[in-house]
Amino acid sequence: MSQTTESADAPTTQSRLTTHATGRGKLVGHLAMLLFAALVSGSYSIGALAAPHLGPGALNAVRFLVAISVMAAAVALVTRGRFSAPRAPWRYLVLGGLMAVFFVTMFISLRLTDPVSSGAVFTLMPLMSAVFGYFLLGQVPRPIVIASLIFAALGSVWVIFDGDIEAIRTFEIGRGEMIFLIGVAAHALYSPMVKKLNDGGEPLVAFTLWTMMGTGLCVAVYAAGEIVETDWSSLPPIVWLCIGYLAVFTGAGTTFLIQYGAMRLPAAKVMAYTYLSPSFIIVYEGLLGHGWASPSVAAGALVTVLGLLVLALARDG
Repeated sequence: MSQTTESADAPTTQSRLTTHATGRGKLVGHLAMLLFAALVSGSYSIGALAAPHLGPGALNAVRFLVAISVMAAAVALVTRGRFSAPRAPWRYLVLGGLMAVFFVTMFISLRLTDPVSSGAVFTLMPLMSAVFGYFLLGQVPRPIVIASLIFAALGSVWVIFDGDIEAIRTFEIGRGEMIFLIGVAAHALYSPMVKKLNDGGEPLVAFTLWTMMGTGLCVAVYAAGEIVETDWSSLPPIVWLCIGYLAVFTGAGTTFLIQYGAMRLPAAKVMAYTYLSPSFIIVYEGLLGHGWASPSVAAGALVTVLGLLVLALARDG
């Protein structure tokens, strides 16, 4: 009798995958993704300064070594040292492999193109994530969510091409953009996979740590040759600044934020915040002295923000 009652009361796997937070939990999920977009965008501008000096695999291997150390300390603090070895470790290799593909292809792309162009490819992620969310989790975005994604995408494209219609019309995908497109697809798949593979058995900080370890392992295997061949003592300060930023903010920080958001929001809404990347990148590039955007580009950024605002307020499907 008790077994029947427990079974009836327990949420099914499908309901766990398709339900989302409400109220304050939903608001905090959106704020987490806003911070995620700001931090990730900074990695393009900083990464572009460091990319010529260090191979993408070696750079990411070191940043994850530092990030894992930071996250391990956080986990030890939160759990007071009481956390066990992960169950089903293969889950973290799957998630880590997806993120490893994203980070490595990002820095390969930054060697072949500019930060804003890479940010342009990054904005393809929300629609990809919506497709993956449908097939993996059964999430069907409401029409207003789809419309908001398209509206925000139009504003993002306008920002990316500096409000130049001719530049949009003659757009051609270069080698760097094509390589990063593979990484973007991997990242888009990552968001729904987090929700599918997180069974709720581990604290979120521990789940984040194991995922980062999976990413670091995959990157290290890929970059073994680069790591050995790199003359670490001769690297300029900008490389170490980049590694520090990537490790703390876009390593431990954004891995936690995206998993936090993915457990509270639909996949399409989680990844929709990537539409803010070109706007953030333009601001960062201006602050770095690389020039400011024109008023028409600022208008495109406003369109993107309005689209995201509608999306954030839309009821989950």
